[in-house]
Amino acid sequence: MRSNIVTESGLPTRLGQWWESIPFLTSAIVIVCGSIYLACLFVGYDSFSEICFLPSAVISHFQLYRIFTSVVFHGSLLHVFFNMLALVPLGSELERIMGSVRLMHVIVILATSNALFHLFIALLIAHNPFRPYEYLMNECAIGFSGVLFSMIVMETSLSGVQSRSVFGLFNVPAKWYAWILLVVFQLLMKNVSLLGHLCGILSGFAYTYGLFNYILPGSSFYSTIESSSLLSTCVRRPKLILCTGGNLSGYIPTHTSPNTSPSSLSGNLWRNLSSWIPGRETTTVQSAQDSRFPGRGRTLLSSDNQAPSALSSDSSLQAVKCG
Repeated sequence: MRSNIVTESGLPTRLGQWWESIPFLTSAIVIVCGSIYLACLFVGYDSFSEICFLPSAVISHFQLYRIFTSVVFHGSLLHVFFNMLALVPLGSELERIMGSVRLMHVIVILATSNALFHLFIALLIAHNPFRPYEYLMNECAIGFSGVLFSMIVMETSLSGVQSRSVFGLFNVPAKWYAWILLVVFQLLMKNVSLLGHLCGILSGFAYTYGLFNYILPGSSFYSTIESSSLLSTCVRRPKLILCTGGNLSGYIPTHTSPNTSPSSLSGNLWRNLSSWIPGRETTTVQSAQDSRFPGRGRTLLSSDNQAPSALSSDSSLQAVKCG
């Protein structure tokens, strides 16, 4: 008679199951950032001054490509490793809520708004009449963590938790979590871009409070993209989460009626945001038809820790790591 023997799955099996649980876009970003770093390592490319976000170069030479190249390039193995390790739970949770195509659009908006905030603050501080700090115009920021800080703010607002753990050492109020991380990283790490992380937080709050609502299309826009022939191969993949069942106005996480006037937006902001906050500690399974959470997935993951590493200074510029 065959005995009942319970065996544990091996490490490769566990890693495979973990990787398969990561949604399409999040895993794609991990692959892209990891591949770019390995390619740079293989060919010996380390000219970060050519691809980082450099305010002086953006202003003087109109090099707008730096807005996006600075996000996907990283300066060291630990830099890309910890950034991607933090991205997996954050990106997976937001992707299950928004859908893969919608989250991709949101990430582009966040990267762009981060750059605009960075540029505006750098110009303001560098040319203020009292005590100018012109070095900010030559600060070379690189890494995905600016977007990660935006995601932290968004996920914290959606989760509804009252407190967050900082590296498992102590708990802080959830509304201060991103700010505490900003201070901790600045105190403990060298060559960390304070301005890059700060702008990520500002973009996250701007998105959470609905300031980007007027440039976000409705759910039908994303559904049209998903049904196009260009994405037919991707849509058939089980890891891609469709933007179906979302609210009609298409605003995530805050939303308003198309006929709502701008003056009533702030009055209904908290009520709208509260309607998007899922309960983290619950024993019931939400219906698949719940219109507040588009996409197939409903599992919420947690993301508490992320630790960036230092980036070597460029020979001619003050290079700092945005992560």
